[in-house]
Amino acid sequence: MSATPDTIVHLLRHGEVYNPGGVLYGRRDGFHLSERGQQMAQRVADVLGERDITHLVSSPLERARETVAPLAKVRELEVVTDERVIESTNVFEGISFGEGARTLLKRPQLWKHLWNPFRPSWGEPYRDIAARMMAAVEDARVAAAGHEAVVVSHQLPIWTTRLHVEKRSFAHDPRSRQCTLCSLTSFHFVGDRLTQVSYSEPAGDLIPVADRSAPFSAGGAPEEHKP
Repeated sequence: MSATPDTIVHLLRHGEVYNPGGVLYGRRDGFHLSERGQQMAQRVADVLGERDITHLVSSPLERARETVAPLAKVRELEVVTDERVIESTNVFEGISFGEGARTLLKRPQLWKHLWNPFRPSWGEPYRDIAARMMAAVEDARVAAAGHEAVVVSHQLPIWTTRLHVEKRSFAHDPRSRQCTLCSLTSFHFVGDRLTQVSYSEPAGDLIPVADRSAPFSAGGAPEEHKP
């Protein structure tokens, strides 16, 4: 076993987003944390504030930067913005999925994007997501060697990365992702060797039960507009 102390890289999903229209926001600007999302971010800071965190990284999107801000304040650290941990691309971005499959039935021009769920055909390939995320994780591991790093990203990139390191199929039901709001998917390293993946939900009690398995956040939306 390496004499290098254990290093942990935590992939932190952002908190609840104010999204009353139930829009699949993707990489769009202007989507900020809701009041509850801000509470979630503060909870993360309260829980992680005393840990040996020496390096903070964030997606450039507002909801990620707002999630990491309380922790950065507590730890007195600068946040590194990293494009590699941004949300994945998706041709359905900007569409409200509150009505589920009926949304697609009403828009046949979108059907052509559904032919291959294994790639997936509607957005950034899973393998590309995993590659950019793993490169960011490796840089965070090096930067925080012997300590801990937190990387704030988004549900699909985090879940895809976990599937990759656990050598599982990328094809999945979005409702089955174990990656709820402000959850931590933590990679434990001994030297440069990944030895364990763990999962925790420091703000889990703040999440409405009906929203726990949602593929994206729709804070402030009526039930009929939620995914």
